[in-house]
Amino acid sequence: MRKLFAALALTAAAFVAAPASAEDDKTTLVTMVATGEPQTQLMAMVLTAQAMEQGAASHILLCGPGGDLALKEAPASATAPQKPRDMSPQGLMKMLMGKGAVVEVCAIYLPNKGADQSALLDGVGVAAPPAMAAKLLAKGARIMSF
Repeated sequence: MRKLFAALALTAAAFVAAPASAEDDKTTLVTMVATGEPQTQLMAMVLTAQAMEQGAASHILLCGPGGDLALKEAPASATAPQKPRDMSPQGLMKMLMGKGAVVEVCAIYLPNKGADQSALLDGVGVAAPPAMAAKLLAKGARIMSF
């Protein structure tokens, strides 16, 4: 039931108007990954890659077990190659970063992991809640949650 309410809240947030800016002209995809399930993580990255190829700007938010994708010492589930292209969730995420995707972990991820930003891959940031909320509410934003 909690997941249903969270999904409904995020869907409703996507329809709330935010102040217009030049950046609003381009669709932004916000991909939220909270699952630790590697096939789901990889599919989240595959769909994000497809959206980027079709012109969307991409912002990836990693929370809970999904945050482990951002670790320098990620679990094997994040780095193990998967069929059919022998790509791992973390490997594809790194490729997306190289193509301009912004990747951040939730603000509460590192404190609850007992780690600091040095545990994260280079280029991965920590999301500030007000800025992340603005991304979710931005005109033209699309949200995928896994």
